[in-house]
Amino acid sequence: MEADLSRNPAPGFARNPGYSITTKAHDGAVVVSFEGTEIARSQNAVLLQEGSYPPVIYLPIEDVNPTLIRRSSHVTHCPYKGEASYWNVEIGEHEIDNALWGYETPYDEMLEIAGLVAFYPGKVTIST
Repeated sequence: MEADLSRNPAPGFARNPGYSITTKAHDGAVVVSFEGTEIARSQNAVLLQEGSYPPVIYLPIEDVNPTLIRRSSHVTHCPYKGEASYWNVEIGEHEIDNALWGYETPYDEMLEIAGLVAFYPGKVTIST
């Protein structure tokens, strides 16, 4: 059965139907750390390729250590994916503002990234 994409459609795709965002399973483990402290480890990562941007690795939020993250008040909006929530990473005396983000209720066309988060590579170490 085909999904009904009429309930929460992306305005970006409606205006620009030729725009391309693809996802595929990442082969292997992904480890996210900061100065030797592991923040996340996943065997279920997803690689997202959007237009000409560099690929982004998304991990299930369940694979992130919940004791090391705190929800931020920062939000952004993407016309293709929806509203992004952000989290800070707290390790010892270090607080890394808005180190990761995720689309908790993405637009219908991007439902495969619901429940996934991505880290900024300039703020943490991402090993594949």
